[in-house]
Amino acid sequence: MTAQPTGQVEAGPGPHERAAADAATIAARTGVAAHDLAVVLGSGWAPAAVHLGTTVAELAMSDLAGFPAPGVAGHAGVVRSVEVDGHPVLVLVGRSHLYEGHGTDAVVHGVRTAVAAGCAAIVLTNAAGGVDPALSVGRPVLIADHLNLTGANPLVGPAPPSGPRFVDLTECWSPRLRAIASAVDPTLPEGVYAAFLGPSYETPAEVRMARALGADLVGMSTVLEAIAARQLGVEVLGLSLVTNPAAGVVAAPIDHADVLARGRAAADDLGHLLAGIVTASVRDAVPEARGSEGSRAP
Repeated sequence: MTAQPTGQVEAGPGPHERAAADAATIAARTGVAAHDLAVVLGSGWAPAAVHLGTTVAELAMSDLAGFPAPGVAGHAGVVRSVEVDGHPVLVLVGRSHLYEGHGTDAVVHGVRTAVAAGCAAIVLTNAAGGVDPALSVGRPVLIADHLNLTGANPLVGPAPPSGPRFVDLTECWSPRLRAIASAVDPTLPEGVYAAFLGPSYETPAEVRMARALGADLVGMSTVLEAIAARQLGVEVLGLSLVTNPAAGVVAAPIDHADVLARGRAAADDLGHLLAGIVTASVRDAVPEARGSEGSRAP
């Protein structure tokens, strides 16, 4: 039986060193010495990027040594420096998934790079299947908690160079950022996101299991990134777009093309919602000692 990739390397720079190197490259290429907040746009969310703010600079993830090129439709594979309400925001349009075979370090590399680039908070977005029938297709949902059913954890391996070895995930999904998001849109529901390995969609039996465990949503991403971000001490906000009922909730089959189509159909609404949340978050969360002044690289 072929061993699953662990994401750990035996020699050369470690994952945190690679993140620091890519953060330095981003600073040099964008002219922004430090970013305040990061946004990761998952499946279905890329069309919403145009609503976030003014793009100052853009580079391909393939130009950064630690980023594998995203191999999934709907993940553009670019990094943008965007000005939002006078604050520099790092936008990752696309992500890597564990099922692509890169390992956990590659999956969370974007988050680690964002933290090394100065971000104090990260907004993670994804497309999800609705386990709770009350969560209709096209509905954005705040992630309040998660179930890690991937069988992996990005903290496995040598102890990290900084931060805790054993990470408390009691408030993994920042109550403060969720309150900000709810103030932007008081109708936003909250739910528990269950992460599976993929790339096959969940079976109806697995969906029933997830529901019994407390899940409202199912997907194949986001949770490992949240764990890595919390280990580094930054706040995390999660937003899922319900793009389909989970398997067995209705009789219809599930198709990735439909997932992307749902994202395109909701792009304007998602973009305005995300822009409102990001704007409110940078206003509230950025330390007074580091505003937009002094954040531009010389």
